[in-house]
Amino acid sequence: MTYAALCDFLEQRMQMSHVYQPVMLLTLLRHGGAATKRDISRAILSEDQSQLEYYDQVVSGMVGKVLRKHAVVSWRDGMFRIEDFDQLKAGEIAHLIKLCEGKLAEYISKRGDRIWEHRNRSLDVLSGTLRYEVLKNAKFRCALCGISADEKALEVDHILPRKHGGTDEYSNLQALCYSCNAMKQDRDATDFRDVNEMYATRELDCPFCDYPEGTVLHENRLAVCLSDKFPVTHSHSIILPKRHVSDYFALTPAERNAIEFLLDRRRAELNKNDPSVSGFNIGVNNGESAGQTISHVHVHLIPRRVRDAVNPRGGVRHVIPGKADYLGGTLR
Repeated sequence: MTYAALCDFLEQRMQMSHVYQPVMLLTLLRHGGAATKRDISRAILSEDQSQLEYYDQVVSGMVGKVLRKHAVVSWRDGMFRIEDFDQLKAGEIAHLIKLCEGKLAEYISKRGDRIWEHRNRSLDVLSGTLRYEVLKNAKFRCALCGISADEKALEVDHILPRKHGGTDEYSNLQALCYSCNAMKQDRDATDFRDVNEMYATRELDCPFCDYPEGTVLHENRLAVCLSDKFPVTHSHSIILPKRHVSDYFALTPAERNAIEFLLDRRRAELNKNDPSVSGFNIGVNNGESAGQTISHVHVHLIPRRVRDAVNPRGGVRHVIPGKADYLGGTLR
């Protein structure tokens, strides 16, 4: 490509959604027109503030803390220091450098790629398609702090860690920024030994714990979608956790993910197969005073159609008589 063509692309035609294009071209220009994939990756990494911030945390919260505890380094005036460094002779410094290099080579030889498992754990065990689905459904934001992927690198986290029995199913995955994921891994003291037993909780006389075979529309490991026995409209469905739990707010994040997944699946199915469906009511009766008659969480997915009610305005506000129709007045 000629100089004029490169200038035209850079000045007029290059549309950027990130820093990658100019960084790659810079690397090629600085390497005589050709560079390896690793050269370009290193250049991008050097511009990635989120990665630098991650290792800032590692330095201050982990390695720096350990070395300070052993009085090997100190922290002063915004810098880590080897105290009395100026008293070391050149030969002593060279020997210390060789000792460090030896320790590094020995550790790398012993551990290999496992050294960096904390940074690529999601990539190794999950397909790219599944990772994309998790990030897309999270709107490319951290599920914990809400930060955007544009500001911090996102990772796909196992809500229940794999070493504690967590699976790679969609319902057990969430998008976390590198900071939240690192904090969860390092600081979460939750005892997961009884989690699988908790998910197996069933109540003998609960109709939703013992649903008849053949009534299941869809299911996954933690939730199930059934046809409502007393439908409000045609194809009225309920989605519920398999675990017996009465309070919606006591559901785990994994259970809510599982329910949300089935809600989306059933909605898409109804929209595809029934062109008369033009809307949905989605609701949960949580507590006896809210109308809950079966003490097992269940989410109603009620398909709505044009003219299926005289006055649908207000939707779920109809649960309180006289409170749905607020036309011409203040919303009550």
